[in-house]
Amino acid sequence: MRLSNLADYAVVLMSAAARQCGSVPLHAGMLAEQTGIPGPTAQKLVSQLARAGLLVASRGSGGGVRLARPAAAISVADIIEAVEGPIALTSCVVEGRHDCTLEGSCKVQPHWGVVNGAVRGALAEISLASLSVAPAKAGAAGPSAPTTAAPAFAGATR
Repeated sequence: MRLSNLADYAVVLMSAAARQCGSVPLHAGMLAEQTGIPGPTAQKLVSQLARAGLLVASRGSGGGVRLARPAAAISVADIIEAVEGPIALTSCVVEGRHDCTLEGSCKVQPHWGVVNGAVRGALAEISLASLSVAPAKAGAAGPSAPTTAAPAFAGATR
């Protein structure tokens, strides 16, 4: 399984927006410059993310975009689904789809929902807030020490 470039860029763009966290009005051009995402792609993503309710746009001299809710309340799954639609590892987990040639005889099909739910659940557990801070580096504790730590502000609104 691999994310599309657009979904990957959406996570990068949202992470940049979360790091700014209201300090300055954000525009697609600024986010493109900060992230290296091409300008037209950043504009497209800002529009998609706003339609999905993850960003709020305001017009005028102080306008721009901001996160629609705290970064801790936005998950990687939310961002991916805003761009890609529902997370579905196989077509048989999409309700109403019946285009699999093995349908009716597949012994694994009843289990794909569980697998899909586990993947989506794992992505839902990763907050935008956790992606907006640098991971802790391995320090004096040695190479076996964990390389990431839970952010001290888990659940915070900024």
